[in-house]
Amino acid sequence: MKSIRKFTVRAVVPERLAALEKLAANLRWAWHEPTRRLFEHIDPEAWARSEHDPVTFLGEVEPARLEQLAADDEFVARAEREHAELDAYLTEPRWYQRLEEERPELVAYFSPEYGIAAALPQYSGGLGILAGDHLKAASDLGVPLVAVGLFYRTGYFSQSLSPDGWQQERYPALDPDGLPLSVLRRPDGSAVQISLALPDGGTLTARVWRAAVGRVTLLLLDTDVPANGDEWRGVTDRLYGGGSEHRLLQELLLGIGGVRALRAWAELAGAPEPEVFHMNEGHAGFLGLERISAAIGEGLTFPEALQLVRGGTVFTTHTPVPAGIDRFDRALVERYVTSELLPGVAPADALALGVEPGADPETSAFNMAVMGLRLAQHANGVSELHGRVSRRMFAALWPGFDPEEVPITSVTNGVHAPSWTDPALIALAERTLGTDDSEHADWQTPALGDAELWAVKREMRARLVEEARRRLVAGWEEQHPGGQAPEWMSRALDPDVLTVGFARRVPTYKRLTLMLQDPERFAAILTNPVRPVQFVIAGKAHPADDEGKRLIQRLVQFAARPELRERIVFLPDYDIGMAELLYPGCDVWLNTPLRPLEACGTSGMKAAMNAALNLSILDGWWAEYAADDFGWVIPSADSAGDEGERDEREAASLYELLEHRIVPAFYDRPDPAESAGFFERDADGVPGEWLRMLRATLARLVPELGADRMVREYVERLYRPAAERRRALVADGARGARELAAWSARVRDAWPEVRVLHVESGGLDQPAVGDELHVRAELALGGLDDADVAVELVSGRSRPDDSLAEPRTTRLARLGDGEYGGTVTLDRAGAFGYTVRVVPSNPLLAGPAELGLVALAEG
Repeated sequence: MKSIRKFTVRAVVPERLAALEKLAANLRWAWHEPTRRLFEHIDPEAWARSEHDPVTFLGEVEPARLEQLAADDEFVARAEREHAELDAYLTEPRWYQRLEEERPELVAYFSPEYGIAAALPQYSGGLGILAGDHLKAASDLGVPLVAVGLFYRTGYFSQSLSPDGWQQERYPALDPDGLPLSVLRRPDGSAVQISLALPDGGTLTARVWRAAVGRVTLLLLDTDVPANGDEWRGVTDRLYGGGSEHRLLQELLLGIGGVRALRAWAELAGAPEPEVFHMNEGHAGFLGLERISAAIGEGLTFPEALQLVRGGTVFTTHTPVPAGIDRFDRALVERYVTSELLPGVAPADALALGVEPGADPETSAFNMAVMGLRLAQHANGVSELHGRVSRRMFAALWPGFDPEEVPITSVTNGVHAPSWTDPALIALAERTLGTDDSEHADWQTPALGDAELWAVKREMRARLVEEARRRLVAGWEEQHPGGQAPEWMSRALDPDVLTVGFARRVPTYKRLTLMLQDPERFAAILTNPVRPVQFVIAGKAHPADDEGKRLIQRLVQFAARPELRERIVFLPDYDIGMAELLYPGCDVWLNTPLRPLEACGTSGMKAAMNAALNLSILDGWWAEYAADDFGWVIPSADSAGDEGERDEREAASLYELLEHRIVPAFYDRPDPAESAGFFERDADGVPGEWLRMLRATLARLVPELGADRMVREYVERLYRPAAERRRALVADGARGARELAAWSARVRDAWPEVRVLHVESGGLDQPAVGDELHVRAELALGGLDDADVAVELVSGRSRPDDSLAEPRTTRLARLGDGEYGGTVTLDRAGAFGYTVRVVPSNPLLAGPAELGLVALAEG
């Protein structure tokens, strides 16, 4: 018999243990090991069953046990110490508060998903995990940040497999009352509700859930409220679900509704207006339109409001391919983006922001990333390589400029070490290195012996093996109710065998099955009788991605071969809980994307933090951090004739690395024929070269991979400049925004008449290194003033196609009306080229390319 309704009844905790409820209410427990140990002490078995969720856990603990602990003065004191430590963490100055220069009072961070803890499944993959790590690191650093997202009643989906290996999806409903969330309420107790005007007089209403992520407040909008009919209650039913209109409604709610929820929260909390708005991908792009609407309501025109909004906005792109961008039919967007939804904003002005460069404005798809870039003066990719890819991908927004000058920088992603480092490794650092900061510990000191580090690594591997066996049995029993799981499942994997991990979303470009290009060669690697290798694999395909599902099915069917099933396993339902065991339990982390389609790929970072070595295509973060001490590079077959040949060649390189470098290093002998023994290492059974690489990874690579480094970069390179620009624009009744809008309009109107009329050079008879090139240019400015423009000499090594490599820009000085001149020194031999250009110049611009206007000298 099934219930017709479900809800969560919260536990009644004895008053003396009130500290436990306060600790459970703040998601800092998700990364604070002492707090987790405190809860585990209460009832280790119940703690494991709750999947380390204190809210659920406290509801499962026997009341008698709580009463017993309430009478235990030592435990009560311990709980109160942890609560006092949390209070100190939430209130004491941290890195951000010690910054001497001006800094933003508040940063608003918008993302469609957040991966913070297994107990709050509001993520699908890397984008959400990155967002969660961003909030945690911001909290640790003291960055005043408030985050906004949506609450999905069924999250992403739970994955299982059919007997033939086909992915199946389930959408179990979440009860927010049983999660570490509270409703945002006014002083009178009424719930805050946000409304969006819909076509034909309808209204979409959302309540606001609030979560405490350390010092950061996270606001999540939820449309499952009585004020909505069934059609609208389901807007936030699931992450990335439904058709195009469903997605558009989610993104309207995230952007427009999110800003309105933020205002309501700020009023209740007495918080200042955010000076910086950070869009984590284009899904939140409509937040700019809501802010423009508010500025128009305060007396600005659309162009003035656009300048004001742009100055304080940061846009982060995570996709390296146009197909990864949300694009909506123009007519669909036009139906929803009305003056009723956005008072003061003419629909035509809003729609123009999403028009793709060079497309017909009346028929172009509405591109969310293009809108995000037009609404943000500050933009970045998520690795150095991805920054270069993004500059090329979006170059058409800045016509006339080389991709190197496109105003998109990069901040390489990082991962939150306290969240992702295994407790056993943290305990080892505490015990032998005197610190719980494993991210910055001295792992190369002789104070820590190789045998001790290797023993901890084996312990982590053994826990993964145990969990994998448990999941195999559970999956079999789900498919065969009442049956007895096969005996081989209790032998699957081995805690003493080289273990390779591969886990991520399963779009085709990540190439889940590259390892199966030569299945018999791969099988031989797995089943080598002297030096075997085992693979643990996980990942979810999008519910609508049948090709991704076929990749999973192919892998599952390969792994089902009787001679292989104990050496390669696919674990369904990859999530944070599985990842916390998978990263530590692996010796090598495999990543095989089609270069350069991996924007960053932070799973390998998490593995490195757990003393694993990386084996990866030179893509994403690995392209800038790869070194011999940290793992192995799979060479990219860029010269391959087609995709099939490329896969074959890169798979062959993968096999070669496994057979001839990785396996011998792990088992510490060059050739299996040299000994009949299973392991031949040092006297302690430790592979010395492997341990040297582990230590180098932990000591030198890991400190570069932390989310604290990433957030510091965002603060210094993006948040501070954005706040400074916004202050200049908003001061004195938004005088800066008004003047910049008027100036930009005047420059755009005059630009067709701006020309470089003549260029002449001299001073060189037989050019040699050290000589000076003198250049003079005559210009027509089309009615603009000299102060409106910068005249630049652009020079560099000349390529065969006459383009300039590594161009250097020298500003020319005004010599008279329409005349400019300057000098450049020839600093290296070889082919040399130069040109002269004119670009707009204004102190409130972020750079010369911002307006996308340039006048070039003609040859």
